[in-house]
Amino acid sequence: MNTSSAKLKLAPRRGASAVFALSLLAAASAQAAFDSGSTGADGTLNPTVNTEIVLPASGVLNYTSINIPAGVTVTFKKNATNTPVYLLASGNVTIAGTIDVRGGDAKSTGTYGDGALGDDGVPGFGGPGGFDGGRGGREDAAQRVDIVRGGPGLGPGGGRGGIEGNNGCANDGFGYYKYMASGGAYGDSTWGSHVGWQCDGNYRTNYVPAAKAYGSALLQPLIGGSGGGGGRGGTAYPGSGGGGGGGAILIAASGTMAITGTIDSTGGDAGGIAGTGVGGEGAGGSGGAIRLMATSISGNGKLYAAGGCWNYNNTRRQYCGITGPYNTRGGAQGRIRLEAEAITFGGTADPAYAKDVPGPVFLAEAPSLRIASVAGQAVPENPTGNADITLPADTSGPVEITFQTRNVPVGNTVLLRVVPAYGKSTEAITPAIAGATSAGTAAVSVVLPSGPSTLQATTTYTVVVAGQIDLSRFAQNEAVDKVEVTVSLQGETRTRLLTASGKSYDVPYRTLQAAGFRG
Repeated sequence: MNTSSAKLKLAPRRGASAVFALSLLAAASAQAAFDSGSTGADGTLNPTVNTEIVLPASGVLNYTSINIPAGVTVTFKKNATNTPVYLLASGNVTIAGTIDVRGGDAKSTGTYGDGALGDDGVPGFGGPGGFDGGRGGREDAAQRVDIVRGGPGLGPGGGRGGIEGNNGCANDGFGYYKYMASGGAYGDSTWGSHVGWQCDGNYRTNYVPAAKAYGSALLQPLIGGSGGGGGRGGTAYPGSGGGGGGGAILIAASGTMAITGTIDSTGGDAGGIAGTGVGGEGAGGSGGAIRLMATSISGNGKLYAAGGCWNYNNTRRQYCGITGPYNTRGGAQGRIRLEAEAITFGGTADPAYAKDVPGPVFLAEAPSLRIASVAGQAVPENPTGNADITLPADTSGPVEITFQTRNVPVGNTVLLRVVPAYGKSTEAITPAIAGATSAGTAAVSVVLPSGPSTLQATTTYTVVVAGQIDLSRFAQNEAVDKVEVTVSLQGETRTRLLTASGKSYDVPYRTLQAAGFRG
């Protein structure tokens, strides 16, 4: 079983950084009865007091059984590569207490702050497997653009940071209300920083997403929530940071699973603001991911993967949500999935859970993509996200970013997205991937902005299947000509069937893989 993710910090000029996340998930073999794959090497998990578990490098913990008693809360210390949490049990799982993988709240700013000005604008940290919020823009009496812009949230659905100016329209038609950031996306897209403001003067007309939904409803591979954007800086105080994205957790039991307690992957709240000359508010992080697998799942407990909210009047969890007036500073909901032969769980779930019979715990041979080097410096196989690469302070002009692919057909391209800590993102497309499908390479040159930056990448390609494999049963019995596959650094592989008549159907990669598709 091989599980890993990647995080990298690089420092061009004034200490720029980049963060990458990749999940490489191997498969457990199919069995007649569900098998979690646990080796039992970590013994029994039966804490009697609140406990923080240090995650191993893989994020995988192999127990014989798990029992979280009422009144006990279990949290996790993230590993260097920020993997999700994988709790595997060869026996039964009972959760009467709390498992907490929530995203963190951002620090409040100005007179709502804690008196330590150094943490004003600091974002909330993502839960294990989730992503951090964006920093609040810095204070500046002259309100200079390159200083006051808020930072985007991290992750594939990171929210936009607050920008300079008054109410108006950005060049892409995105309507905004001054200062405000937008929430992190995940299970849903998030919209503008203020729903009531429209570029064309009409309420919520021709609005474009500020951050797009991502990932698979099957939670294969498993990935957490994205951070909310940071608010615009003010004349005397910074803007507040965005909330962290909720973490990602998989709990698999070869036996039964009973939940009368709580599993919480809620996104973090943005920081509050108050005072003269204060900046704008950040936005909430998105909820994370909860995937539960067992022979049977029962109980009346609580499962939470809701989005983070806005801190208003120095009170958290205000103006939650992503639709409606003033509500767009919340983060999107995450995803909850229950897989068992018998599901009688009757408790609370926010959002509502999807259910199915058990699938594979981990995927095998899924396409993957990683950043291999930046400006000639190799990216560690397991980067820590803390100064993994440092470029000279006088670095200027384009630098080369190289990529490595696995199980991706050659001839396709990679889209690179450069997200600075403050300001708007830029994109670049590589030439065709060279090498072989089993091991390909590509490269592109970009100018890295000053200050911290995040690099994200995706590759999308099409596989011709007409005459090779019959996938019509997934397309309402229409002949399928091609399969469009999208792979990203965050690891979620998406597939879309394209029929001879021009229709398209989104089908999970895992489903096509089980039907014999390879590509």
